[in-house]
Amino acid sequence: MTISQDFTNALPAHDAEILTKGGNQANILLNGQVYTLRITRAGKLILTK
Repeated sequence: MTISQDFTNALPAHDAEILTKGGNQANILLNGQVYTLRITRAGKLILTK
């Protein structure tokens, strides 16, 4: 097992493409606040309030 596998197994992992249902955006709710998760054309993630 590599260090990255140890890290991955230690935390919950969520597939961004599943969260966005195949699209490029999803809303995430935390403590009554809505955040937007966006997958860019370059394959990066952006989380905004």
